[in-house]
Amino acid sequence: MNINFWLNGVNRHAEIYPDTLLIDFLREQGCFSVKRGCETANCGLCTVLVDGRPVLSCSTLAARIEGKKIVTLEGMQREAQEFGSFLANEGAEQCGFCNPGFIMNVFAMLAEIKDPTEEQIKEYLAGNLCRCSGFVSQTKSILKFLKYKKAQEEA
Repeated sequence: MNINFWLNGVNRHAEIYPDTLLIDFLREQGCFSVKRGCETANCGLCTVLVDGRPVLSCSTLAARIEGKKIVTLEGMQREAQEFGSFLANEGAEQCGFCNPGFIMNVFAMLAEIKDPTEEQIKEYLAGNLCRCSGFVSQTKSILKFLKYKKAQEEA
């Protein structure tokens, strides 16, 4: 079957099998930030944005992206680098395997909730698993990033 979609701002067309998973399709398209973790839609490593909403690509058929805008970490390099420095400064990156899915969810949250509380952050990101840390440093990095962005807006 043929699909038309936008990938990281570029209009694309592709032929896929009806049972192709989005994670496999995106990796075939060169989006290697999309990681395979649990393959049960529980860890968040495979998160991508579909029309601005976080989607677990390991449990989504590629056929569902027909006419939609897909964003992976490859399409958010500037934003990811800016936020990534806050992760690194808090020691939240450790092995880094969960970072792409985590970062995608952080930006989806910020698009949905302009000034999230610490509780909202924890609730929104509950589906992201990190085996290296207890999420304290990730939460600190988000709060510091929010404070930084707010100061930029006020300046």
